[in-house]
Amino acid sequence: MALHPALAAVTDLIGTWRGEGQGEYSTIEPFSYIEEVAFTDVGKPFLHYVQKTWSPAGAPMHTETGYLRVVDGSAVEFILAQPTGQTELAEGPLHTTVEGFRCELSSRVVNSATAKHVAETARRIELVGDVLTTSFAMAAVGVPLTHHLASEMHRFG
Repeated sequence: MALHPALAAVTDLIGTWRGEGQGEYSTIEPFSYIEEVAFTDVGKPFLHYVQKTWSPAGAPMHTETGYLRVVDGSAVEFILAQPTGQTELAEGPLHTTVEGFRCELSSRVVNSATAKHVAETARRIELVGDVLTTSFAMAAVGVPLTHHLASEMHRFG
């Protein structure tokens, strides 16, 4: 199956990535985690995305799933669902480089009736060669937009 032409700028993202991350927020203690993300080509103009994190001791921490769409080779739409009761529509420009790409995404968030309130999020995704780095900020539970997570992953498997 040939990769959809709309995905040309992010083709090197396809696969599984794993690495370590650090988390912090004003309402919790700082923590470390292991992160694994997979981007899968499904033959359409989007990639399927699955993310999982667990503690260094192996306890599950978080998961999310969704779709990454590239618009006209110059923008990204990242549609995400989380079991904590949020959905995110993250959008922003795509900057390609010789070694990869970078995108900085701002989100609109919808919360379920029983979820902790998340007002907005911001994500940064950067691929340089075989290193995928991410950062995540959120405005939640009355705290303004603040850095929360950062990880560095390498191609796995």
